[in-house]
Amino acid sequence: MFLIDMFNKKTIMPDAETALRGREDAIATAVSHFVSGRPLKSPYPEGTEKILFGMGCFWGAERLLWNMPGVYVTAAGYSGGLTPNPTYQETTTGLTGHTEVVLVVYDPKVVPLSRLLKTFFEEHDPTQGMRQGNDIGTTYRSAIYVYDDAQMKGARAARDAFQAALKMSGHTGKITTQIEMAGPLYFAEDYHQQYLAKNPDGYCGLRGTGISCPIGA
Repeated sequence: MFLIDMFNKKTIMPDAETALRGREDAIATAVSHFVSGRPLKSPYPEGTEKILFGMGCFWGAERLLWNMPGVYVTAAGYSGGLTPNPTYQETTTGLTGHTEVVLVVYDPKVVPLSRLLKTFFEEHDPTQGMRQGNDIGTTYRSAIYVYDDAQMKGARAARDAFQAALKMSGHTGKITTQIEMAGPLYFAEDYHQQYLAKNPDGYCGLRGTGISCPIGA
């Protein structure tokens, strides 16, 4: 019974009464990107745009995204929930409402949004609800948090295109990706930033469906 209760607690979004209270001050994080040396936090270069991607555990997702040409900088963080300035240990309880996300700051003249969205949908399974593979809980849900109406339109179009591709391929799952306007982003702890560059043999849970998303070719 205890295991069932813990599972339910991790997979059900908390509300204002049940969410952890968090703290007023931001937790400590890195100043610069471990790979590129660029500043993790704004201001970012003129002409760049940003978007938040939740693809399960942020370690593998961040490595995938920082390696894409046209991506200026990436950072691991928490977003989409209620608890201000959460710690990693707090998010894993499921009681913050946040999912693990990767901040992607990119130059749209080099890598268009459609290319990023194609990568997002192809490189994880967006049909798994409050989990990604063996990682279970609200912390690992699929999510896209956007910063303007154009990104919202693009994300929804990509979702619909990939849903059609899944159906054509015989995949019966329904996409559960949460697509919303971005709220606060809380940067994760220093050791999470560019984790797989610091720990090349570390855990990477990315597993796609093997089906191509028909956008951004």
